[in-house]
Amino acid sequence: MDDLAPALDAPIELGETGEPRVPSRLYALKDRDTFIVADGFGDIIGLGDGLFHNDTRILSRFRLLLGSHLPSLLSAAIAQDNVFFTSHSANQNLPAPGGPVAPPGVLHIERKRFLWEERLYERITLVNYSRDEVIIPLTIEFGADFRDMFEVRGMRRKARGRLDPPELDGRSVRFSYCGLDGVERASVIAFSDPPGRLREHSAEYMYPMRPEGRLELYLEIGLHAGPAPTRERFRAAAARAEVDMRGRVRHGARLRSSGRLFNDWLAKSRADLALLTTQMETGPYPYAGIPWFSTAFGRDAIITAWQILWFEPSLAKGVLTYLAAHQADEISAFRDSAPGKIMHETRKGEMAALGEVPFGRYYGGVDTTPLYVALAGAYAERTGDLALIDHLWPTLERAVQWMEQFGDTDGDGLIDYSRGAAGGLANQGWKDSHDSIFHADGRFPEGPIALVEVQGYAFAAYRAMARFARLREDLAAAARWEARAEQIREAVERRFWMPDKGFYGIAIDGAGELCQVRGSNPGHLLFSGLPEPGRAMQTARQLLSPGFNSGWGVRTLAHGEARFNPMSYHNGSVWPHDTAICAMGLSRYGERDGVVRLTSELFEAAASFDMRLPELFCGFPRFAGERPVGYPVACLPQAWAAGSVFMLLQACLGLTVDGLAGEVAIVDPRLPIGIDRLWVEGLRVGDEKLDLRFENMGDRVAVTAKGRPKTPIRLFGAD
Repeated sequence: MDDLAPALDAPIELGETGEPRVPSRLYALKDRDTFIVADGFGDIIGLGDGLFHNDTRILSRFRLLLGSHLPSLLSAAIAQDNVFFTSHSANQNLPAPGGPVAPPGVLHIERKRFLWEERLYERITLVNYSRDEVIIPLTIEFGADFRDMFEVRGMRRKARGRLDPPELDGRSVRFSYCGLDGVERASVIAFSDPPGRLREHSAEYMYPMRPEGRLELYLEIGLHAGPAPTRERFRAAAARAEVDMRGRVRHGARLRSSGRLFNDWLAKSRADLALLTTQMETGPYPYAGIPWFSTAFGRDAIITAWQILWFEPSLAKGVLTYLAAHQADEISAFRDSAPGKIMHETRKGEMAALGEVPFGRYYGGVDTTPLYVALAGAYAERTGDLALIDHLWPTLERAVQWMEQFGDTDGDGLIDYSRGAAGGLANQGWKDSHDSIFHADGRFPEGPIALVEVQGYAFAAYRAMARFARLREDLAAAARWEARAEQIREAVERRFWMPDKGFYGIAIDGAGELCQVRGSNPGHLLFSGLPEPGRAMQTARQLLSPGFNSGWGVRTLAHGEARFNPMSYHNGSVWPHDTAICAMGLSRYGERDGVVRLTSELFEAAASFDMRLPELFCGFPRFAGERPVGYPVACLPQAWAAGSVFMLLQACLGLTVDGLAGEVAIVDPRLPIGIDRLWVEGLRVGDEKLDLRFENMGDRVAVTAKGRPKTPIRLFGAD
């Protein structure tokens, strides 16, 4: 992410009901580059919520009132497929504007909404369950401030563009803003019924309702005016949105188990990935998370694609192709770019366009470039699609050239970073908050900084390039890149290992001093396969120990280290994707019991978060009868949190697909705790689709394939 992410110590705004307005209590929908975040009522009051398009808030207020009162909230939910948001509420005391007064709890209000083709559709349904006719004074408040996402996140601007007066035409209101970048941004709110009184920021209705009477009001909000909202338009657009979502969810193999709740976790995670994935010109691409990061990030997309690569490789193809098209070709301190570097983040808002922030296209991630090359290697191995590798080859060569020429700024053979300009990120690994990298005594290191996990990514990248070179019959290049991989391995084992702690330090600073801190970073080193087995198992044991393992997953920082804080963003919290990567690393070195344990912990955490894992949560230790403690401003949904279950499942099953050899290998398979059977249906290997069944049989897991597949399936026991 970036160090502008909302931190726990940032002020948490209170809504008008006195409840905190934080993402964990808000509800999000997304379509392409438009998303909405609102509270359980369906209301927007302009704090961290709103309707956003291209990093601009085009609706900052949207509230339903009965008279001057909010209704009483009964329930709110996002459908499991992420298409619809539905809120149920009831009236409080209604005023008596010359008619009968309805007592509390006799009027049911349902608000149902969805996004389709970057347009918000909403249906407000009111039903009178009293025995008397009542008069319903319905007011809808609205407004648009056209704030840039970075303003919403707390940045101050010296000047803004021109906000024009709203334009009214009887049943719609148009808001517009001309930015300092010369771009006009607009939004239009339209009603199916002309309001009795339409003002610049409110629409007022006075509905008489008979006993058991029912009425429906339709609204549409979009960038442009359209036909008047109707029931028919609502239903037609809803049907198209549902069909589109079903198509997106069905990509790749189908995964199901004997556990109902586990299936709910799989289904919700898959739906979250489908929601966040945007179809680019280059193919599907997962946006990082809502609300703060609903845009293309490099690192996040690579990790997300890797998490599901084993059963759905098309996302990796889309990610690789998009990142190749946006590879840097110039040196810029402001954008932290250099030729060959892979993009960290892109933004489309006014502040990015004006250069008030560097994130229009920003390259300040030291790990994204080696991860890009490593993912290409993993994709080719999984699919055998060497045609894509041939297409990407010039970008892969430039990426490795960046690693060799720009990635090693002090010539010590390690990939490192220093911030290019003051507006960029101070720390440029995945733990990119300002205080995430430090020495054992708590002091911050001077750059350039070489992170331990980045060396693992670089090791994997060089090995991937060596394999590609051998396939291309360039044996000299293969030998050179294999040697570079071994040089990094030797340097990591020599310079990062802490013999007295039996663990790897998190970073080496510009003076060559090791940050002797125990963080979760070496779990990523296990994922890359760099450590020698003895040290890998020492590292694994510590990651599973109480100092790291909260009982809900692996903490980003071990208890007892300087700056440890279970409520911090990166210094003691639990990130599901981090735990999943650590689990995959444990699996690589044969630590299956630990993998099953971590999978169970994150499954139980997901159950506490309505089967949807947030970006992160607090790292407090687990106690009987207590739930995990949420991090108030975590993204929800978030792509690599949603993808975590699939990497955990692969780590449990020990399953890999070798698309080059055309075979499947399954090593010492395990099933998650409480799951007796699991099916992987439609797993594509070359031109064939496999249906596999995993079943607990006492102290082992039996694997059977449906029919007589041509693809070899090789089953290996524990070493």
